[in-house]
Amino acid sequence: MDSIVVVGSVALDSVRTLWGESKEALGGSAVYFSLAARHFARVSVVGVIGKDFPKEHRHMLAEKGIDLGGLKELPGKTFRWVGKFGKDLSDAKTLATHLNVFAKFRPRLTSAQKKSRVVFLANIDPDLQSQVLNQMSGPALVACDTMNYWITSKPEALRRLLSRVNIFFVNEEEAKILSRQPTALAAARVISHWGPKVVVVKKGEHGALMKVDNQFYAFPAYPVESVKDPTGAGDTFAGGFMGYLTAAGDYGDVVHLKRAMLYGTALASFNVEDFSTRRLENLRRSCLEDRFAEFCDALQVPHNGSAIKPRVLFSR
Repeated sequence: MDSIVVVGSVALDSVRTLWGESKEALGGSAVYFSLAARHFARVSVVGVIGKDFPKEHRHMLAEKGIDLGGLKELPGKTFRWVGKFGKDLSDAKTLATHLNVFAKFRPRLTSAQKKSRVVFLANIDPDLQSQVLNQMSGPALVACDTMNYWITSKPEALRRLLSRVNIFFVNEEEAKILSRQPTALAAARVISHWGPKVVVVKKGEHGALMKVDNQFYAFPAYPVESVKDPTGAGDTFAGGFMGYLTAAGDYGDVVHLKRAMLYGTALASFNVEDFSTRRLENLRRSCLEDRFAEFCDALQVPHNGSAIKPRVLFSR
């Protein structure tokens, strides 16, 4: 089975939502991704932390089977993010960002990581993402994410990166800004012309859209009654998606891509049920499979209406 190299942030987050708050809790794109992807494949992290990073977090990640050989510790403080969510859980308000040692982050892959066949480039400077690819010896599957800051500040660097990417994860607002298109469908079509065979447009509580070649596939979000903290949901989704696809071993099969979408959605639904990474840390594979099966059952809609047996819902 192939392993996954993930390059991204490892952070300490302070988040406030309508359901409460967490302070100095474990976070970062590489962390959320790894805790999701580990259910399917071995994950190796490339990131940076400060001397103040709690040892219990390192121990927890290692106990989950996540390789931390590429996680470098530098003098100084760990990257911190402070934010809040109001009624609109798709809109995070950043109150403070302290890059600390993350400002000096220059990804350096180990010899084993350079040979990995699968890599996920989480949300960092597109020039750094390209430098990661330059260190690798021909990965079979390259996926990446980005954010508004890089889209507006380094659009050309991002375009160059996308020409080397197989799968691109992007939220709806970012996709429209990047492509200068008014709809998610049009945006995905334009972006796919720049390189990625698969474009996944994340739409928050409204699910996600996937474009594969000339086909579009729409997927709903898994219904969650109580959303406590949506931080990291996108990275968790990508982790579930990439983890399953890596385990499947067939990166171009549409059926596997669809299943990857559902696994990613199911994992993201667990993530939002509690603050920080708490729900993901103790999630059992059996619980994930139960939710995945439930999700699949809920989406089975017969194509032919005549095949549906009449059912009386109400009687007088």
